[in-house]
Amino acid sequence: MRIMKKELFANVLTLVWNLVLVYVCYTLCRLAFLLLNWDVFSGHLTWGYAVSLFRAGIIFDTTAILYSNALFILLFLFPLHWKETPVFYTVVRWLFTTVNTFFLITNLIDCVYFRFTGRRTTMTVLQEFSHEGEGKLTSIFLDEFATYWYLVLLAAALFYALYKLYRAPRVFPVKQKLAYYAVQLVALLIAIPFTVFGMRGGMTTATRPITLSNANQYVDRPLDAGLVLNTPFSLFRTLGKTTFVNPGYLSEKEAEAVYTPIHLPSDSVVFRPMNVVVIIWEGFSKQHVGSLNPQLENGTYKGYTPFIDSLLTKSLTFQYSYSNGRKSIDGMPSVLSSIPSFVEPFFLTPSALNDVSSIAGELTRHKGYSSAFFHGAMNGSMGFQAFARSVGFQKYFGRTEYNEDPNYNGDKDFDGTWAIWDEEFLQFYCDRMSEMKEPFVTSVFTATSHGPFDLPERYKGKFPTGKDPLFETVAYSDYAIQRFFEKAEKQPWFKNTLFVITADHTSGNCYPDYVTDLGYYKVPVIFYAPSMSDLKGLDQEKIVDQIDIMPTVLGILGYDRPYVGFGQDVLHTPASETFAVNYVPTSGIYQFLKGDYLIQFDGEKVIHVYRFRTDVLMKDDVKDTMPQDTLKAMETQLKSLIQQYMERMNGNNLVYREK
Repeated sequence: MRIMKKELFANVLTLVWNLVLVYVCYTLCRLAFLLLNWDVFSGHLTWGYAVSLFRAGIIFDTTAILYSNALFILLFLFPLHWKETPVFYTVVRWLFTTVNTFFLITNLIDCVYFRFTGRRTTMTVLQEFSHEGEGKLTSIFLDEFATYWYLVLLAAALFYALYKLYRAPRVFPVKQKLAYYAVQLVALLIAIPFTVFGMRGGMTTATRPITLSNANQYVDRPLDAGLVLNTPFSLFRTLGKTTFVNPGYLSEKEAEAVYTPIHLPSDSVVFRPMNVVVIIWEGFSKQHVGSLNPQLENGTYKGYTPFIDSLLTKSLTFQYSYSNGRKSIDGMPSVLSSIPSFVEPFFLTPSALNDVSSIAGELTRHKGYSSAFFHGAMNGSMGFQAFARSVGFQKYFGRTEYNEDPNYNGDKDFDGTWAIWDEEFLQFYCDRMSEMKEPFVTSVFTATSHGPFDLPERYKGKFPTGKDPLFETVAYSDYAIQRFFEKAEKQPWFKNTLFVITADHTSGNCYPDYVTDLGYYKVPVIFYAPSMSDLKGLDQEKIVDQIDIMPTVLGILGYDRPYVGFGQDVLHTPASETFAVNYVPTSGIYQFLKGDYLIQFDGEKVIHVYRFRTDVLMKDDVKDTMPQDTLKAMETQLKSLIQQYMERMNGNNLVYREK
């Protein structure tokens, strides 16, 4: 009996102690996550609510900890008497410390990365950076280590704590082998079901394994799910998962009666062969534009984009304009192909191999346009080159082509991390367009307004700074775009060109209006055509998002062929029928705006409704008081949109085909 007690307590209690250590470390990481993203949560976080979020986080921590420590638990309890040696438990100690430190580091990385993505990291991040060179990734990580050195120290401290506080069972000769095997086997048989229950998130057969969306039941707003979840859980739950699942909300006939992504031209349209230039500005938020924010800083806010402010006096823009995603790889398909980002970035999924059109694809194939895509990073970076080619751009100009141009300084103009500085690359962009046959369609993706937020030496100290280091680089990019337009105005193609300026996603959000579930999607959408005097003003009624750019551009041109696009031609759509949609990746919530309301839909039901035009901070949920027929109509339209998106992704049906 004495040997049984010693062996039972030696293995089981030390195992429990070591797992409790990991729980403490996960909680410390969650606290660091909260502190580093304090401006995201502080506006609505009370002490009681914070405690409830941390308590809920233990459920998701349990799943992650048991997944990552399953082998450790097995080694501790597996009934083999020969393993009871100091050498064996030394190996187990290093396994325990190394594996758990690795997953704790992923949590700490998201303390920073969350600000840019609005979500905990999933397996698609590995795909997102798969096109970057090893040297480039090393440079990025070293820069981030230098910037966030305190997180590196915290990671080292957690590693040290796990190693030093780890307990191994006291090893002694196993003399009563029958008793040893009986005790170890019983302990293992008890541990197995509890480990499985912990991984699943429940103990009943009716409980499905918890997923990222389960975090929604513990939060008041979808973005707070990032505080409940942890990164290892998000990685485990997205490993090998099917991305696009048809929810089957409606019959095909019912869905198409409510909404269809097929755009059919009217019989009266007349095509106008204008050039099209689409500028996708890295990290450009509506927050950065002074004239679009008269409410900030008691009416004294000047913003960081004086050139854009001047351009808006002769352009068309919108008070209610939004991005469809939170990352660069979300923005490109939305802007150029009218494809929103639902669940995961489109071209990180198998559906990226589908036939897909774009503004360039339609105009190149059917109207004889020449086309090119420009991005000053290493060719192939972020998968942009592959996507541009797949959707119909004939040529691609990247860092390689820039370096080959004798009129520029090659890699002397490289920012050292991502790409050629915006000023030089936009000048190169203008030059290459002047060599293209008209009409042409081009797009450029800028890069400088991105971490590590560096500037050319000659411009350091020239531009205004603000609450975020991004602001200074946005001001520089605004200047670079100004210089681009100064050069473009002198080109023979300028007056017959339609310019579109928007962002890939927001970044640097810090004012209260921009740190809400909707505020993280507020980007400018600007249409400017020097020859069109009626394309001007600030529209304060229509709702616009990035997926509307392709249909609106083709509408302005009078495009006379059918095509597939999930957005709308906002210039030819009544304000009451315009809508915007985006997906909150933190919690798997869809946001749908139409009329005066924003609904938040969790895939099964509407969970919140806000009057977004007046309730900017999203304080008052009006789900139970709004007209219920309006709520039902909005929910049905969103369901139709989601369902047709999933069907078309899975069925390779993203281009128009005659039946």
